[in-house]
Amino acid sequence: MERTLDIIQSSALPLFWALIKMTIPLTLISFALGMILALVTALARISKNRLINGIFFIYVWIFRGTPLLVQLFIVFFGLPSVGIQMDAWTAAILTFSLNTGAYASENIRSALLAIPQGQYESAASLGMSRWQILYRIIAPQAFKIALPPLSNNFVSLVKDTSLAASITIVEIFMTAQRIAARTYEPLLLYCMVAVYYLIFCTLLNYLQSVLEKRMVY
Repeated sequence: MERTLDIIQSSALPLFWALIKMTIPLTLISFALGMILALVTALARISKNRLINGIFFIYVWIFRGTPLLVQLFIVFFGLPSVGIQMDAWTAAILTFSLNTGAYASENIRSALLAIPQGQYESAASLGMSRWQILYRIIAPQAFKIALPPLSNNFVSLVKDTSLAASITIVEIFMTAQRIAARTYEPLLLYCMVAVYYLIFCTLLNYLQSVLEKRMVY
């Protein structure tokens, strides 16, 4: 029991700093880039241009239809064989951003399509341009619709960043693996990681619920 407490005390801070320094930045950067890509993709998917629509459809189809771990391995371990090399951090951000963009784009696209066509027509009859209609009329309403699923995408990304350990990024899970290899207490260390993720994701879910209530009222 005493040894267990010693391991918990000595591991708590390294795991916490790994969460702060690596897991959270990796999540925030990937999500921000993914949202930009998701918005572009959603707009392209509702475009009447069949070529643009088709190109982005293939992108979404590929990244929604293949495992994230496989995508990470292709980008980090596979692309160097064709002369495209990048460090682990860049590979992780690129892969997480592309994956998040593909999933989030469908949420944004659904939200945009949920707005009645009559609102487009009414705004157009007032002389508003297409971008004015989108920015002033459609986007605020679509954001309220898309907020819950996009928040879920963010929480999922927080957990998915643990896969970055597979391409040598020393985030919280990799840190736990290293400590477990030294202390021979994998169950304890992995349970600690699970608790960290549980607390952080619970906090995010709470913030999501608060934001949703404010958006409604």
